[in-house]
Amino acid sequence: MKLLALDTSSEGCSAALFVDGEVFEKFEIAPRGHTRLLMPMIRGLLAEQGLKPADLDALAFACGPGSFTGVRIATGVIQGLAWGLDLPVVPVSSLEAVALGAIEALQVGEGEGVAVAFDARMSELYWGCFRNRSGLPELLGEERVCSPSRVALEAGVANWVGASQGWAFRDGMPDDISERINSVDEALVPRASWVARLAAVKFSQGLAVPADRAQPVYIRDEVTWKKLPGRE
Repeated sequence: MKLLALDTSSEGCSAALFVDGEVFEKFEIAPRGHTRLLMPMIRGLLAEQGLKPADLDALAFACGPGSFTGVRIATGVIQGLAWGLDLPVVPVSSLEAVALGAIEALQVGEGEGVAVAFDARMSELYWGCFRNRSGLPELLGEERVCSPSRVALEAGVANWVGASQGWAFRDGMPDDISERINSVDEALVPRASWVARLAAVKFSQGLAVPADRAQPVYIRDEVTWKKLPGRE
């Protein structure tokens, strides 16, 4: 199977190729460079593996939550490629992608938990709790956006780690959260290599969608979005 995955949902910009079980990635921290970097990354990856766009079987992208602008960039590129190449798309949660990275980076054991927190601006966090299920993140409850003071760990998991930059707001979280977290890696951001690996599994489970259904996931509802200055 040959799958191209993209991520621009945070300050990181990356593209990855999943080729018959192997993953090849280009990644750069570039908060304002997604548009400039993404297409050269895609072309470079394909050229290095001796592939043409027509050789791909599927596409994938980190659909959010994350930076509104970043998520829209990946969505637009992936939809254009999907329509042009007539390929299915696998949307992957940005929070889930980081949970996969945390399972490996923090050596999370079977059945243990990963609490992923992104800075959602406006004094809020994007929050998702996952359990390690045979090396893959299993979502517990729902992904949501809330203030640090309202985050909560899901029941049924004894040991937890924290992942991503939202943990910089740990002091604002309830006391019992900090007490139950064994370690935290604030440096983890979504990467296309993690998106690709999750997408390959989801594709085998029949979770790919046509281009018009490859949509961004903002989580933040319309009422909250309208709170931004200058919005009516």
